[in-house]
Amino acid sequence: MKKITLRSVEIRKLLDVPSLDLPTYVSPLLNLANRFAGATRPRIVGQLSEMIHQFGGRTLEEWSRWYQRQYPNTIEEATKLILQKVQEFQQVLNQIDDVTVRRWVEDLVLVKTFIGLRFQEAILKKIATETGKSYTLANAEQEAAGIDGIIGNRPISIKPISWKEQQVHREQLQGAVVFYRKTDDAIEIEFDPNDFSDA
Repeated sequence: MKKITLRSVEIRKLLDVPSLDLPTYVSPLLNLANRFAGATRPRIVGQLSEMIHQFGGRTLEEWSRWYQRQYPNTIEEATKLILQKVQEFQQVLNQIDDVTVRRWVEDLVLVKTFIGLRFQEAILKKIATETGKSYTLANAEQEAAGIDGIIGNRPISIKPISWKEQQVHREQLQGAVVFYRKTDDAIEIEFDPNDFSDA
């Protein structure tokens, strides 16, 4: 089987779409502003993935005319929303100094790394609190057996939610299994409280 990679520049050439030439950093900044503004979400610009299938033409010019007949003010509205966020960015950028940058770097390198590596303890502590039990972290021998900690007297294995969906599990787990899913600013935990009723 052969694999081919089509880069964005080549896709534009193949579809006869001109390149967008912007100064350095402009495109990622506008993408970030758009993410905050939500200016190109379906409620503003329509459901583009469906509309492209309804469109009967073949060229960019035809698409542009067709789309703007359907949504005549959308490009202007999205532009205004993004520009408003860019202006907010400009105000905030003027407030960033070396102290702010240092605090951010310390939080990323020290705090978030520590939390990312030690989140299992936070999960054990939370479940222990929820179930009214004590907890301990696993020792090296227990870790080798797939145990991440003990709540009450029950061995606990902490696994990502994707582990639950796998067909084949290479390890046989002892005790209760706790599942987690990391989101942008949280960890969602799934466990069976009955696992701890006699622990």
